[in-house]
Formats: sequence, C-alpha cells, structure tokens
Amino acid sequence: MRSSRRHPLLVPVLICACVVLAARPGDGDGGGGGSDVSARVARLYAESAVAARHDDRGRQETVRRELDAARDQLQSRADASVAAGACRGAVRLDQPGTRSTGGWVAPVESYDLSAGFGSGGARWARRHTGQDFAVPIGTPVRAVGAGRVVRVSCGGAFGIEVVVRHEGGSCTQYAHLAAVTVDEGERVAAGQWIGQSGTTGNSTGPHLHFEVRSTPEYGSAVDPVPWLEERGVPLGQPGAERG
Repeated sequence: MRSSRRHPLLVPVLICACVVLAARPGDGDGGGGGSDVSARVARLYAESAVAARHDDRGRQETVRRELDAARDQLQSRADASVAAGACRGAVRLDQPGTRSTGGWVAPVESYDLSAGFGSGGARWARRHTGQDFAVPIGTPVRAVGAGRVVRVSCGGAFGIEVVVRHEGGSCTQYAHLAAVTVDEGERVAAGQWIGQSGTTGNSTGPHLHFEVRSTPEYGSAVDPVPWLEERGVPLGQPGAERG
C-alpha cells in the first residue's frame, strides 16, 4: 500500500511557475533540445493545475495528451544519456519562488510513498536503501535543505542522480531522474528545484528514490523518514493515509 500526501500549496506554486517558467536556450545538451523538453513538461504541469482549478475538463484532457507526449520525450532523452554514461548537463529552469535559505522540505511537493527504507525483494541486491516517492515523470525534485551539490552522475543502478551535502555533513541523494537542473559544486537552497523525476537506471516505474547518507557514497544510508521528521518534515508511513 502507498501513503498519499497532497499539499494545498501545489496549485498556487504551479500557477506561479506557469508565469515564470522558461529555459535558457543552449543549456543542457548543447543545442537547447533538452532544455526545451524539460521546460515544456514543467509548463504543461502548470497548465494542468490551472485547468484543474477552473474545472476545465476539455483543457485538462488536451494538456494531458500533450504532457504524456512530452514526458515520453523527456524520458527518452534521459535513457539515451544513461546508455551513453554521460549526463547532458544542467537544464536551467527558472524557479517558482519557493526557495528558502533555511528550514527543510520534502523532496517533492505532492507524492505517494511506495517502497520504504529496509524493504526486501528481488529488485534490490540487499535491502532498499532509501524512501521511494511515486510521482509522474518530469515532477520537479527539490533539495530538502540548503547545501552544496557534490555529485551529478548518469549510468548504473541509480540512473541519473544528484547528491547534496548539507551543513553538519549529512548527504541526500535523488535518483532515477530524467533531468538535472544543477551542476556539481553549485550551492542550493532548501526547496530549490535540482532535477525532474523519471525512471532511469534500475527502476520499475516513475518515481524518485531519495536517500539520506552519512557520506556521499553508497552504503552509508540511514532511514530518511525519521531523519526528515527530526527536521520538521513528517512524511508518514506506507499504508497510513495522509491528507
């Protein structure tokens, strides 16, 4: 079973993003194509939220079809990057004005919790080392707290991933992405978009794999749910309904 969490701020945030969202031509894959599709996915998410708010079902259906096609294109580009073992580089999307220099946030705005820390099964060589957030391809992924990007990589089991080191030494990992919006060495704020979710690497469907680690390296993971709760970000548990 999954735990659901829907934030009331999602619609106004996306409406704001609809106004300010843009890509910088030429970023990412050298020709702007990666930036264009990333921006298109984000813009369509915003348009979908506006249509839902006004109960415009005709527009919702049109946007849904366009969004599905854009998601497929975004994921195809991501799969090509992973197959080549080379990231396209940061796709620069204007932020929706929700960043904060202090505090902590969940890594995605609206989500269903799926596989939790320590879960077993054939999908993992050992136990599951993070918390999965079931979200559609292209969902904005946020830095949970302020820090510095210490890794952006493609290929391997985690597909496209970003690792951020926070004050005090703890690190957070964001994996199976379809695109990244930051570069290694870049400082990020809490709530800043650092990528878009996908299903790259060892993934059975669209989701964000989120880890908390004592070092940037695999094998140092701790349970992210109580770690975030200690910082004022309750996620709930799989199987427990969240409003």
